[in-house]
Amino acid sequence: MNDALIQAHDLSRSYRNGREQISVLSRLSLELRRGEAVAVIGPSGSGKSTLLNLLNGLIAPDSGALRVFGRPRDQISENDWAELRRTRIATLFQDGNLIPTLTVARNIAFRAGLAGLQQHNGAELLEQLGIADIARRYPDQISGGQRQRAALACAFVMQPELILADEPTGSLDYASAQKVAPLFFDAIRERALGALIVTHNPELAQRCDRILELREGALRPWDSAVSS
Repeated sequence: MNDALIQAHDLSRSYRNGREQISVLSRLSLELRRGEAVAVIGPSGSGKSTLLNLLNGLIAPDSGALRVFGRPRDQISENDWAELRRTRIATLFQDGNLIPTLTVARNIAFRAGLAGLQQHNGAELLEQLGIADIARRYPDQISGGQRQRAALACAFVMQPELILADEPTGSLDYASAQKVAPLFFDAIRERALGALIVTHNPELAQRCDRILELREGALRPWDSAVSS
């Protein structure tokens, strides 16, 4: 079995702003393997969210090669990408991305159903994340930190192979983050998932196997001495 979940080589992506073409990513390369957590750090506007959206198929690169689960991107149709996002790729956005008309418990059940799971451990996940008491509340009735933990439950309940996370503990207070982080990384190791984690949290980044810095459109190994 090929352990590489993501293989990206020389990816570039730009946007047009009026008459100006703005380069966001330039010749970016990355490999992510099963059981590995990689942190991506970098200044605001450096292209971290663009990178996540390239890797989950929401946008396409202008150039470069990308393989996901061993499949070349140009051989993955839009329907295939949608299926991957339902069953194998969990993307955690900063805002939680919960369905506002469903309770927390029903959001989790819906996410499990999309992944084709008739049975799920949603109640157990809520208990582990310390939010079992909000299961019957709607997203607009809970705090930002609670929404973020509910989004984590939605991600884990689908039993993904790849997690793409944008500040997964960004809305949590320190105590909650200290409780949630071990659960997050234990799941990565125990289930041999791959995780790419965009974060400004140095403690969260240090828990990862590698830290990469996104700067001037490319990923480089983070050098703490240079950054400080």
